[in-house]
Amino acid sequence: MNAAIRAVTRSAIYNGLEVKGIYRGYKGLITGEIAPFKSNNVSNIIQQGGTILKTARCDEFREPEGRRVAFETMQREQIDALVVIGGDGSLTGARIFAQEYNVPIVGLPGTIDNDLYGTDTTIGYDTALNTIMEAVDKIRDTATSHDRLFFIEVMGRDAGFLALNGAIAVGAEAAIIPEISTEVDQLGELFNEGFRQTKNSSIVIVAESEITGGAIGMAERVKREYPEYDVRVTILGHIQRGGSPSAYDRILASRMGAAAIDAFKDDQRNVMIGIQNDTIVYVPFSKAIKLEKHINREVLNTLKILSV
Repeated sequence: MNAAIRAVTRSAIYNGLEVKGIYRGYKGLITGEIAPFKSNNVSNIIQQGGTILKTARCDEFREPEGRRVAFETMQREQIDALVVIGGDGSLTGARIFAQEYNVPIVGLPGTIDNDLYGTDTTIGYDTALNTIMEAVDKIRDTATSHDRLFFIEVMGRDAGFLALNGAIAVGAEAAIIPEISTEVDQLGELFNEGFRQTKNSSIVIVAESEITGGAIGMAERVKREYPEYDVRVTILGHIQRGGSPSAYDRILASRMGAAAIDAFKDDQRNVMIGIQNDTIVYVPFSKAIKLEKHINREVLNTLKILSV
């Protein structure tokens, strides 16, 4: 997110606009935790993980009274428009706020799950994918040495993009993802097709979703149904959300941040900046939030082919 904050700030200044940083998201908009931002405020942050503006959940903003206070803060601070960086929840709040108070808002898709419709990828996704790859590469050394089956849980409560593409990147035997859990018994299919016949170790990447049961649920089932396997579980957790961003994420966030200011110049509002086929696009909030982003079945088939 820092690369996006940097790009928004400097693009706005370049276009003669004043910028204010709102700390802790909507909570800061309600409490007035706001500061003027100049070019030097965003110096030397492009390589930093996380966000210098911090983040926080804000139940107050879910209520009409909280949004009224937020709008009053905007008026007091002479803020005319907002750039909101976040996922489904943040953009949903932005859409409601924009409708109620006619506030021009442009959203940037900041979520490692890559689950927002209208953009090929989201800010943070590539960095998280690289973190998963580095971690699993290390785990495979242990898996190979001890002839074990590892279930490795990655983030993706409702979406399997990290699990699926992470599985291809690390040469895993399978990915257990929520999108197809209601279609097939993914674990049963894996064992019934006789995996591990020519391998001395196996890695299965599991999305953390309640639908899949997570890595622990998978491991417990294997112990019951396939007790001959020596099973281990690793939950990567929040290491996926940190670390210095990849080159791709820095470039993507920079392009999207600059595009947010261009959107305001073009009188665009209530849109999310997306990228499709390496081209910046404007996606209405209603589509970005409500429409489902589907898993690419060709990628799923590729994983199956390469796991023989």
